[in-house]
Amino acid sequence: MQDETYMRMALQEAQRAAEADEVPVGAVLVSEAGEVLAAAGNRVIADCDPTAHAEVAVIRESSKKRLNFRLLNTTLYVTVEPCVMCMGAAVHARISRLVYGTKDPRWGAAASLYSIGSDSRLNHRMDIVGGVCEEECRKLMQGFFRAKRRQRKEG
Repeated sequence: MQDETYMRMALQEAQRAAEADEVPVGAVLVSEAGEVLAAAGNRVIADCDPTAHAEVAVIRESSKKRLNFRLLNTTLYVTVEPCVMCMGAAVHARISRLVYGTKDPRWGAAASLYSIGSDSRLNHRMDIVGGVCEEECRKLMQGFFRAKRRQRKEG
């Protein structure tokens, strides 16, 4: 399945983010033809920028690559359900499809807390698929925060 292939790429980006001590979220943006336009992990700490989420990074890079802020006919793959900021950016970019790994019950804005990508009050909606490589995505996130809690107790 193609969704799994691209999600595994996003998982690699998330793993790189974890290795850099960033929250392990990875994203990949793919064109309708299957071309990877951009791939990134979170860089909030490295960039000292609260907007440096993986999703925003791939949207920015892809827009520059296409010389267009509209990313029509693209699919955004993200290891964790996007937050409000990232869903807003995806809607503004007119991304056609979102595929995410694991839900985020605290911040999720695609299905968990909000349904921004399918809200009929907005002028753009996208197809949303959740649960692709869900267990791997969830385990990466849980393992990261488990290790952080352990470090705090030991430190």
